[in-house]
Amino acid sequence: MTGTNDVSGGSAGTERGASVTTGQQWDIVTSVGLTALGVAAARALETHREDRLMSDPFAAAFVKAADAPVPMPTSPEEVAQLPEDSIWAQAEMEDYMGVRSRCFDDFFAAAGEAGVRQVVILASGLDARAHRLDWAAGTTVFEIDQPKVLEFKQTVLDELGAAPKCAHRPVSIDLREDWSAALTEAGFDAEAPTAWLAEGLLPYLPPEAEQQLLTSTDQLSTSGSRLAVEDFNDVRRLFEDEDLADFGQEWGLDMRDLLHSDDRPEAPDVLRGLGWKTEVEGAEAKARGYGRDLSGMFGEMADASRFVEAHKPA
Repeated sequence: MTGTNDVSGGSAGTERGASVTTGQQWDIVTSVGLTALGVAAARALETHREDRLMSDPFAAAFVKAADAPVPMPTSPEEVAQLPEDSIWAQAEMEDYMGVRSRCFDDFFAAAGEAGVRQVVILASGLDARAHRLDWAAGTTVFEIDQPKVLEFKQTVLDELGAAPKCAHRPVSIDLREDWSAALTEAGFDAEAPTAWLAEGLLPYLPPEAEQQLLTSTDQLSTSGSRLAVEDFNDVRRLFEDEDLADFGQEWGLDMRDLLHSDDRPEAPDVLRGLGWKTEVEGAEAKARGYGRDLSGMFGEMADASRFVEAHKPA
């Protein structure tokens, strides 16, 4: 459910989430980094499906290269080898991740068709969109994430001989730092329309950090820019689901210690207040549109998830 960064700049204000508000950097097999690895495993499983909604030819390689301390199956055969009571065998995590990935892949395709040639992926994690999507000619993709994450990802891609399908500019910086300046130094043009993505990120942020992220994105966006966000309309509901706790414990994590349950303004409302026009669709409705019925543990939680697409008018 996650990218790999938290942009909090101090105390979370609550006990929950305290573990991701320190100044640490995460590698790919600890804390939030481990959840990003789990998402990559789910994308690999989705890629094996005959009715797949997206294809990620790199996801399994990331999982194998990381040598995770817990099972991370990347094929149906590997899932079948797990104990019957394994959460992986019950969660059907690939259903939700397939829908989510396809939704945002479609977002970028639509932005390209509209003439947007500059892309910024916030907390990009292990999704190598710069390498797996067919970008319009002249597109530049900026990926922002922590240095260890981007270094690991690039090392695996180099070993595979994978080449990006666009101008690819990784920006190695923690989102708690001055990422706007680092992005500009990497060649970002604030005068050009931009397609932004915040996938698997907002639930890991305290309210003030989420507000800061959206405000900074707005300040860097000219008219014609677009923004896609994975949002949860009631994060507290996730804390009441014991299956979520069990899933994290199988990885040696308590997911409820990584997420923030603070009351916060609704992301669509924040964006509207900044002058953006927004469209919101629940994950279950989005799944139905793709002909997919969300099921399993992640399907049960999907009613809290929604996808927000915003456009900044002239």
